[in-house]
Amino acid sequence: MIGDGKLLTNAHCVEHDTQVKVKRRGDDTKYVAKVLARGVDCDIALLSVESKEFWEGAEPLNFGHLPRLQEAVTVVGYPLGGDTISVTKGVVSRLEVTSYAHGSSDLLGIQIDAAINPGNSGGPAFNDQGECIGVAFQVYRSKEAENIGYVIPTTVVSHFLNDYERHGKYTGFPCLGVLLQKLENPALRACLKVQSNEGVLVRRIEPTSDAHSVLKEGDVIVSFDDVRVGCEGTVPFRTNERIAFRYLISQKFAGDVAELGIIRAGNFMKVQVALNPRVHLVPYHIDGDQPSYLIIAGFVFTPLSEPLIEYLKLLAKAHYSLAKFKGEQIVVLSQVLANEVNIGYEDMSNQQVLKFNGTRIKNIRHLAHLVDSCKDKYLVFEFEDNYVAVLERETASAASSSILKGYGIPSERSSDLLEPYVDSLGDNQAIDQDFGEPSFKFANWHRCTPLGIVTVS
Repeated sequence: MIGDGKLLTNAHCVEHDTQVKVKRRGDDTKYVAKVLARGVDCDIALLSVESKEFWEGAEPLNFGHLPRLQEAVTVVGYPLGGDTISVTKGVVSRLEVTSYAHGSSDLLGIQIDAAINPGNSGGPAFNDQGECIGVAFQVYRSKEAENIGYVIPTTVVSHFLNDYERHGKYTGFPCLGVLLQKLENPALRACLKVQSNEGVLVRRIEPTSDAHSVLKEGDVIVSFDDVRVGCEGTVPFRTNERIAFRYLISQKFAGDVAELGIIRAGNFMKVQVALNPRVHLVPYHIDGDQPSYLIIAGFVFTPLSEPLIEYLKLLAKAHYSLAKFKGEQIVVLSQVLANEVNIGYEDMSNQQVLKFNGTRIKNIRHLAHLVDSCKDKYLVFEFEDNYVAVLERETASAASSSILKGYGIPSERSSDLLEPYVDSLGDNQAIDQDFGEPSFKFANWHRCTPLGIVTVS
């Protein structure tokens, strides 16, 4: 309870909610809560409860400051279910930029040795003064390590709440939009004409970021808002501590401008870069009530997303690809609803569709527009590995209603595809679609690794 009729929990606790109910400790009455905002990247959700009875006598939590190493911490929750509250104690083991498993983002995290298990999610962590220092959200499981749990610190929570207050909705943590390389090697610094032992190398720039028009590959970032960046990619943090450079970026809000000190071809200069949330070619979560889909003569098309990769182990190479323009999607044929009109194609599934009647597909809305406006005799779909599927347009159109009825599907497309198509790039613009190189990340902890698995709690 944070007051003003609002609650905090983890985003993964209410990700696919249809109805959320909450109850107070020691009370058997459940109250309906409304999800006001989800922060997928920071794994926080904001809820509201309108019932005045729920809030009678309630005292909201007081947020504390970032804890120091070895400070005592108490985690409260309902691990593995149960009707009574559970309390576990430990100490702060580490404070650093951490990989958030739910949103695959890198934000400040508190590592603790207090036991955290499924059911602790969304529960508060307290210091000895009774102040809330964060929200429990994930645990690192491994045969080689024990008692490694993680808490979302109050600085991240406050950023989430301030973002919601500023914009009336959650806009997300921004990014600089560049892939970086450390400059610890003296020969590398000398080659780049960097005289001091500092800076990180810009090795790739995301096409959809503001930095794409400001920075160049080969630039060396030596400062961020006048804070010096070390050659190992860290910046000063509290007394006698350093932290990953990304921490400074996470303190900004979407649309904020940062001043970068850079060295380009041996010359120092300062540039202004606007920061905005990263545009993922393959989104980690699906916004809205259901995924977009389009059914054409039994061919079921849908944008590629992280949940689809997880369930189908599909196109793993695209997992960390960068979008080349805003709105870009990888569209896949997920399955074929067998019918006489699509005979011979029944076994097709999980294939990326690249072109329709010779036009490169930008996203699923673009595909729907191309099909709707098609006057040709045939519908020609070109897939990866030069696979081609051809349907006779009028026959396919006539069969669509019977296919939907036979499979109990109310509509041939999701509601978001009913809106008029607006093209921001021009239908005739050539688009080279490749998966590119994997994005720069220090760790991929939500995957299985030789060391172990990180799971949300």
